[in-house]
Amino acid sequence: MKKITLLLVFIGMMTLQSCEVTEVETAPRTEVFEVTTSFNSNNNYSSLVEFNPPIYSSDVVLVYHLYDTVNGEDIWKLMPQTYYFSDGGELDFNFDYSRFNVNIFLSANFSLNTLPSSWTQSQTFRIVIIPASFATTVNKNNIDAVLSALNVNKTQIQKINL
Repeated sequence: MKKITLLLVFIGMMTLQSCEVTEVETAPRTEVFEVTTSFNSNNNYSSLVEFNPPIYSSDVVLVYHLYDTVNGEDIWKLMPQTYYFSDGGELDFNFDYSRFNVNIFLSANFSLNTLPSSWTQSQTFRIVIIPASFATTVNKNNIDAVLSALNVNKTQIQKINL
């Protein structure tokens, strides 16, 4: 009886070993927001954008800064982003996030009060929320590649008013 039981267990193990699970790849759940904000000493050169509802703890947040527009094409730069000035100054556009919000902020190796308004007023950002597993498969430096991979067109980007 023990030999038959052992044989059945062995056959069962061999049968299960050959099973293959195939995952169907679907487009990841994603959200894309656009926000325009200004930075000054009153808001400590930062801007808080709340997520409603909160994101999943496994999500990744990418933030892009609208740096320029050339020939009608927007130039988006993945943050954090450091801009260097001819006098040796360094300005950082940076962010941190939690499940509940993203905080976009400026920092520099000089007084932010001396920044021209072109760097602090009406700055536009795109916030892209994606699952962590998807974040490893796409070129995050190119916002168009990210949006294309996510099947998001520009009309689906939600504008947030702060």
